[in-house]
Amino acid sequence: MKASLTIDNISTEADIGTSIFDCAETINVTVPTSCIKQGKCRECLVEIECGTELLTPLTPQESHLGGRFRLACRTRFAEPGEVRCHTLRRGSLRIETETSGLSQQPMHLDPAVTRSGNSILLDGEPIAESDQAIHGVAIDIGTTTVALRLYDLENGHLIATQSFENPQRFGGSDIMARIHFDGEHGGRLLQRTLLGYLTRAITSLPVDPMTIHEITVVGNPTMRDLFFGLNVQSIGVMPYRSTTEAAFHDGLISTTSLSLEARRLRLPVPPRARVYGLPLIGSHVGADAAACLLASGIAESDEICAILDIGTNTEAILGNRHRIMAASCPAGPAFEGGGVVFGMPALDGAIERVRLEDDNVQTTVIQNGKPLGICGSGLVDLLSELLRTEQMNEQGRLTDDREIFMVDSAHQIFVGEADINELAQAKGANAAGLRVLAESYGIEMGNIEKLYLAGGFSRHLDVDAAARIGLIPDLRRERIQQVGNAALQGAAMALLSRAERQKLEEIVKRIEHVRLETNPHFFDFFVEGCQFQSFGRTS
Repeated sequence: MKASLTIDNISTEADIGTSIFDCAETINVTVPTSCIKQGKCRECLVEIECGTELLTPLTPQESHLGGRFRLACRTRFAEPGEVRCHTLRRGSLRIETETSGLSQQPMHLDPAVTRSGNSILLDGEPIAESDQAIHGVAIDIGTTTVALRLYDLENGHLIATQSFENPQRFGGSDIMARIHFDGEHGGRLLQRTLLGYLTRAITSLPVDPMTIHEITVVGNPTMRDLFFGLNVQSIGVMPYRSTTEAAFHDGLISTTSLSLEARRLRLPVPPRARVYGLPLIGSHVGADAAACLLASGIAESDEICAILDIGTNTEAILGNRHRIMAASCPAGPAFEGGGVVFGMPALDGAIERVRLEDDNVQTTVIQNGKPLGICGSGLVDLLSELLRTEQMNEQGRLTDDREIFMVDSAHQIFVGEADINELAQAKGANAAGLRVLAESYGIEMGNIEKLYLAGGFSRHLDVDAAARIGLIPDLRRERIQQVGNAALQGAAMALLSRAERQKLEEIVKRIEHVRLETNPHFFDFFVEGCQFQSFGRTS
């Protein structure tokens, strides 16, 4: 008897008793591993889409896994039938590694790593001997995705980019779930898994990894500190401070940035290479937000600007060179597919554009294949179109007593009111966060002279649709700039320039962190933000 396996959209037949890993090998699907199928590294993660009941039960090596996650080397076919799954290195996932639309003065190349003859120097101190090129890597560790850039430190040229899904997803889709998981399981499983994936990403870059002498890292406080192996439990409870932020506030350290030799993290680069984690802003506003701030240049601008880095944990920043405020908005994963029945990441097969015309639903699918679900930009389009055509009211209720709206009847893809409610709460948190900042700053929303939309999700938004449903403020369109991965750009700037790095260290110390949960108007703003209506309209 045979079973059927489809992994990363490639299908094969499998004998009963065969592991998913072995089947994947026969069709040349690469499953990450560093223990050669011994079940020790716990890196060969696959997410089961259907057919879980046809597989062998969880093994002891999989006791840490929840949901639909399994280890490919431990999981075998027990019964005939169809199993569909995917690895967490799906090449078709659209992950933003580029940046555009940020106007800044040219940056002076001044890396911490330099050369004197054959000596490689870090901050002027010799760390290695080599006549090869000198490289550095900038990394953005997001809750959902990881992106990195490789640079030549002697000329500042970008050589290559890499990206992959954050394999820590088996510990939960949001920050609080990851914190809980890390507290419940020993052995730093989240850190080890991520480092294993990063090791493969670094070794696949088109240079000798032993020429990489510095790595800069950004991420929210939880993602950054998990990477460095720190205890993150304090970030999950009031007052939501990382151990580094707490030590900084107690006067025990002078910065919230982190620095380790690469050998401490067992990365495949020279042992004395430095891994530098950019400083935090406060609470859940982390090094990724600080990096966005650096990339945008608003700390040196006279204009009042705002940054929204929309994601599972949205960061909002408002200000100029005179005053800067920041807040973290707990948006959740709805716009990245979480909690929505047919929601999915921006993979091949995701509906990314929706238009309603005369009772017809017109959709655009990534790579024009069979539609499998709807990604974030498609969900924003759909909500906007339902509102525009009066098929949904401002409270998110479908008209004509319908319980669902059929997006693609041929493939039975629909959105229901429960899905709409998830999306309403996600956008409500974003809108409330920015409104609290504007109120705290003492300005009207219409006084924002430039709004930077950062991150991969924002890069593919239809701005008019996002403004119609109240996901972003309804400013004049020339004021809104979609800038891509500004966090990764900031990490790169810190890699290539000691002056930029020092500038950021000083900027973060004067940022006013606003705790949304203590603001008396946050709940009212949140309730209003859950309505599907525009806000911040200007003439």
